[in-house]
Formats: sequence, structure tokens, C-alpha cells
Amino acid sequence: MHTNKVEICGVNTAKLPVLTNDQMQELFIKIKAGDMQAREQFIQGNLRLVLSIIQRFNRRGEHVDDLFQVGCIGLIKAIDNFDLSHNVRFSTYAVPMIIGEIRRYLRDNNSIRVSRSLRDVAYKALQARDHLVNKNLREPTISEIAEELNLPKEEVVFALDAIQEPISLFEPIYHDSGDAIFVMDQVKDEKSEDEVWLKGIALREALSRLNDREKLILNLRFYEGKTQMEVAEEIGISQAQVSRLEKNALKQMRKLV
Repeated sequence: MHTNKVEICGVNTAKLPVLTNDQMQELFIKIKAGDMQAREQFIQGNLRLVLSIIQRFNRRGEHVDDLFQVGCIGLIKAIDNFDLSHNVRFSTYAVPMIIGEIRRYLRDNNSIRVSRSLRDVAYKALQARDHLVNKNLREPTISEIAEELNLPKEEVVFALDAIQEPISLFEPIYHDSGDAIFVMDQVKDEKSEDEVWLKGIALREALSRLNDREKLILNLRFYEGKTQMEVAEEIGISQAQVSRLEKNALKQMRKLV
């Protein structure tokens, strides 16, 4: 997707106006009074916001014009539902609305097919989420969404996961006139090669401190998967002794690792 193109959907993005917060408040008062010209001016003054948001989706392979139109729908919905009395900046309220509209569009056009019943639950959950955001001016928890729908939390989680589109690890999630922070920067690698390597060294060092019988018991138990009774029969001691020696060996290893 080429978000650097000047003209999108017939709109010259290089000449988009920018409104101050005071100007937006004045226009919004007129909008609520039914002034359609003020509404059009308000929309034009916030198209840069839509443009900046669709750049977050520039690795989806979608056409920029399509995403811009969908983003504008989200912008209009935000205008229709925004309440000036909450003393919240319009952009703070509009951004999640626009992102939500784009994500719904991407889900609807996802090549991965999800059952109709599951999609219905997911869309109801998204509607409940929007309702709770409007009501409480904060992001609701999954438990709150499930309670709103009178559904088990697990069913809501499963439905939302089923329609969640995959994202690139190289998608930028924050950029403030410096180096971008990507999704991969926020994901912990539980199997980091360095970490696994260091743990392996620590385990080998701990094992080397055990006596031969303790090493044999741990090898039979955890590498060959034998029961304590089978180990006892193999090395000629009681199962109680195997249990005691195993616990002692593991205790020593925990201290060393």
C-alpha cells in the first residue's frame, strides 16, 4: 500500500486542512445544531487523522483508497457519537473508532473463513465493546464484554480470536520523530537462543554436582520417562528411596540453577 501518494479517493492529501482544538469545539457545537457546512468542514479538518491511521495497516496488501474510505466511515461514526460534555479531545475518541472500523473491514475481507455463529458472537462483542467505550470512556475488559452479552468469557475470547487478522511483526506501533517501535519489540521470545543456551550450561553444571546414583535416577525418570517403581526395580532399591533421592537431587539443582 502506497500511503505516500498525494491523491487518495480524489482528495489531495498534501492540502488537507488542520483544525485546532478550539476550532473543532466551535464547529462541533454548530454540527449539533444541524449545520451541515460545519459538519463537512469538521470532516475535512480531520482527514489527516484518517490518513495517519491507515499507515498502520500498510503491510496488509489492501488498496490505500479502500482503507481511506473505510477510515472516513469510522471518522463519521465518531462525529455522530462524540459527546462534547465528556471533556475529551475528539482525536482521543476518534482514533479507536477509526481503527475498529478498518479492522472490521479487514476481517470481513479475510480469506480465512470463520463460521457464521462465531462471527455473530464476535461482532456482538465488538458492538458491546463500542457501547462500553462510549459509556465508560475507557477500554472494557473481556469480562465486562461477556457480562454485557450474558455469555461465558471463554466464548467471547474464542470468537474474537477467530476473527483476529494476523499482523506483521514489523508493524510499527509507535513513532515519535525517532526510531519506530515495532510489534516484535514488544514480544518476548520465550525460546531465545541465548537464554536457552545459558540455561543449558546451568543445568549441566548442576548435574555435574550430583553423585552417580542421583544422575542415574534423574536420567531414568526425566529422560527415559520411567516411573519411580520402574527405576527402583532397575537399580535394586525401594521406591521410597528413589523418591527421597530424586527430591534431594532436584532440591540441590534448584539451588544451583
